[in-house]
Amino acid sequence: MSTKAAHKPHILPLSVYFGVAFALLVMTVVTVYAASIDFGEWNLVIAMLIAIFKASLVALIFMHLFWDDKFLAIVFVSSLVFLGFFLTLTMFDTLKRDKIYMERGGPIVPAAVIYKASEGVVADSLKVDSSAAAGDSAQAADEEDTAASEDENWGFE
Repeated sequence: MSTKAAHKPHILPLSVYFGVAFALLVMTVVTVYAASIDFGEWNLVIAMLIAIFKASLVALIFMHLFWDDKFLAIVFVSSLVFLGFFLTLTMFDTLKRDKIYMERGGPIVPAAVIYKASEGVVADSLKVDSSAAAGDSAQAADEEDTAASEDENWGFE
């Protein structure tokens, strides 16, 4: 047997479980209320702190880590804290991308052929060439070469 004392089972009163359940319900209300308030750049940090607190409460009480070896509780809670920290850093990066890059949801090259459909350029190129059907193969070959060169640069000029 190990040098540590044997694990002693513990039985918690229902009041502890109901108290934790009530605390989780209160924190859910706090989460919803915090989501309705604009804290600016702190919205994400506040949401992650609330989530870390709720996850720690569940792990410590319902998973009985609070009464187990304290090292396990420290490792688990610190891993939740670091996970929340790294997710927060990642979300700050994604939230700031529109301030870094010039493209903000619009086409990269507005003059590209694909965006000229309203002017009939793409619609005309999709129609069957009647002169090629009539046997004018030289004109059809020129048009195919032009279309191929447009395809090579994808409409970027």
